[in-house]
Amino acid sequence: MTLVNVENRSGVAILTLDDPGRRNALSLDLNAELIDAVAAAERDAEISAIVVTGAPPAFCAGADLSQLGESRRDGLEAIYAGFLAVADTPLPTIAAVNGAAVGAGMNLALACDLRLAGASARFDTRFLSLGIHPGGGHTWMMNGIIGSQATMATVLFGEVLDATQAERVGLVWRTVPDDDLLDVAIELAGRAGRGGRELAIRAKNSIRDASQALNHPSAVASELEVQLWSMDQPAFAERLAAMKARISSSDKS
Repeated sequence: MTLVNVENRSGVAILTLDDPGRRNALSLDLNAELIDAVAAAERDAEISAIVVTGAPPAFCAGADLSQLGESRRDGLEAIYAGFLAVADTPLPTIAAVNGAAVGAGMNLALACDLRLAGASARFDTRFLSLGIHPGGGHTWMMNGIIGSQATMATVLFGEVLDATQAERVGLVWRTVPDDDLLDVAIELAGRAGRGGRELAIRAKNSIRDASQALNHPSAVASELEVQLWSMDQPAFAERLAAMKARISSSDKS
């Protein structure tokens, strides 16, 4: 079963998370395919940009925390690896957010250089309501994109943003009808390569150097310690048990 479908269209690699039964949650298997897909796009000299999207009805419902394994540190870092591959690629990236982007699914959208939202898009950090501290550099990415007040509203106070609200606060560049979302994203991504792949890569790197006073890896390391602490708290244990029960029930049906 393929969990990340890859299509190359006019120099743009379209990576579609395709596990709709789990709302495209970031499982270890899906992450592995996402990492491989990004690496393949980087190796392909014909690819100048990447578009990331999800098979309906969601963009990405977050991380599958039932797969952490014996070492939660290693498990969390394995979950981070998928969206960090997107964050770290030298190729220009666009998230075409069609439906809900939740928790680590928001991290995947935030990891892209640009976000477009379909009318059905929803942005929900949800970490605190699950009893877990944000991870993967979430607060750093949010602060850098929408500023501290909007980050406080979404992360600390649980505000869920629809497409229009996300555009208003600068989380997304543009909102388009759902049926047009992917075509708009591909057309926009294709522009990055018009001057050649290497020029696009160098321009992206220059923008990053100019805009980042704090690097992402240090934010990941900083959040990891508090995230690990939060996973020792009773609230997280209760929610993880409920999540495992729902997954078990879904697998049996």
